[in-house]
Amino acid sequence: MYEAAAAPAGPPVGVVPLPVDGDAPRIDTGATVAAEEEMPLPGAPAKPKDDRSWWRRRAGLLLQWAVLAAALAMLPFVHDQLPDLGAMWSAATSAEPGWLAVVVLAEAGSMGAFARLQRRLLRIGGLKMTLRRAFAITYAGNALSTTLPAGPAVSVVYTFRQFRRGGASAKLATAVILAGGVITTTAYTVIGLVALMADPHARALAVTTLGVPAALLLLLVPALRWRPLRAVVTAPVRRAYRAALAHPRVAPHAEQLAGARDVLRPTARDWAALTVLATLNWVCDILALLAAARAVGVDVDPHGVTLAYFAAQAAGSALPLLPGGLGAIESSMAASLVAFGATLTPAAAAVGLYRLVSYWAVVGIGWIAWVALHEGPRLSARSRLRLARTGRLLMDGLSATALIHPYTNIHLPAHARDAARPRPPVPPPGPVRA
Repeated sequence: MYEAAAAPAGPPVGVVPLPVDGDAPRIDTGATVAAEEEMPLPGAPAKPKDDRSWWRRRAGLLLQWAVLAAALAMLPFVHDQLPDLGAMWSAATSAEPGWLAVVVLAEAGSMGAFARLQRRLLRIGGLKMTLRRAFAITYAGNALSTTLPAGPAVSVVYTFRQFRRGGASAKLATAVILAGGVITTTAYTVIGLVALMADPHARALAVTTLGVPAALLLLLVPALRWRPLRAVVTAPVRRAYRAALAHPRVAPHAEQLAGARDVLRPTARDWAALTVLATLNWVCDILALLAAARAVGVDVDPHGVTLAYFAAQAAGSALPLLPGGLGAIESSMAASLVAFGATLTPAAAAVGLYRLVSYWAVVGIGWIAWVALHEGPRLSARSRLRLARTGRLLMDGLSATALIHPYTNIHLPAHARDAARPRPPVPPPGPVRA
């Protein structure tokens, strides 16, 4: 789900240049990171001034709003072809609670698998990160990726800075992001090919897709053992790398990419764990869609649900006009389920339940995690202390109100107990003796 590149846990995204930073690992405080974001780093390329007009700088956002407005304007003309909202609501509200619980648990497992994958990569590179922080970074990065314009690029830079704040060097943060993207993309491709091979109608296409690259690989690997041929094949790559090192703005990023492979040295056990986590990242997300379909009575084979899932991911990647693939993913997923034998109204209800959990709930948790990682407004220490005291007081009051009953022992602070404890009466003063 996160845009893997987090993905996770969503469709794979391209590699985005990472910010240049020092190589020495350290643990940064919030003030240090804020200062680094405001001040240019030594040796880093100067940020170019954007001389484009306001319209050109906002072209992507304006196009998104124009597409959304056009889609809303077309609704009256295609209203008869859309599923009945009342029937969809009835199907969703009568869904089986057990399957709905599976949807929630599977989606949590998908996000948790990607968070653990990145945490495992950081540990391979020598950095230990708490599971709570890894989860927060994963959810926050996913929220940025699926709700903001140019979200995947923003998410990659945000994840890089969070890794740096946690003590990772620039090379380690770069290596973790790249390795996580490559591993999850590979698992994504393999699962898609397996689903194609499970479908009798698409099996020939899958065999052809696998057979041609496999045949080329079998011919190329022995041939590359001959040094003159290997030099000819790798010459374009070496020339491109030298050209990148010669470019003043690309050279820092090229050096980071070249040094990233030396940071991570996974063992066979690490590779097994990473493979399992990358596979669970996608399988749990597909299981959530399958459970949503079963909850409303849609009886589609698992490989059909998997193909519908991949068709929707492809549609969301091909039409990235709205954040999170809104509209494109829902329509493509519902149409694919109908193609595999489901009726339109239950299919739309299943997609709505799935997206309610996999997109809206995950995005909401992600923005809460973003605030928890101190990426909101900068507050003074005194303000943070007052907010923390207020929050503790509120939680104590809510918990006391929720648990109190006539037989509850009410625990009071020491000073409150002293004030509430009855005291013996003071005797009146007697006559004063001379």
